[in-house]
Amino acid sequence: MRQHALLRLLLACFLFYVAWPSVQVQNHTIGSFFWMTWLVFLFMVMGANLAILLKLPVQVEYEEEESTKEKEFSLGKN
Repeated sequence: MRQHALLRLLLACFLFYVAWPSVQVQNHTIGSFFWMTWLVFLFMVMGANLAILLKLPVQVEYEEEESTKEKEFSLGKN
């Protein structure tokens, strides 16, 4: 899994390297909107793959709090 994330990260960096000269040349509004959208998507992909490589845990505290409230309600405060 980590090897795949590293390969995807390297591919994203390569695509960023190839696309960077074209990003700086844009003069039209539609072209700049396209590149801005493309860069946002690229950084989301890079962030997701970095999270996989660094093994950042997903926080699920909301579900745990909800289950404890349900237990308190069902235990006897009726």
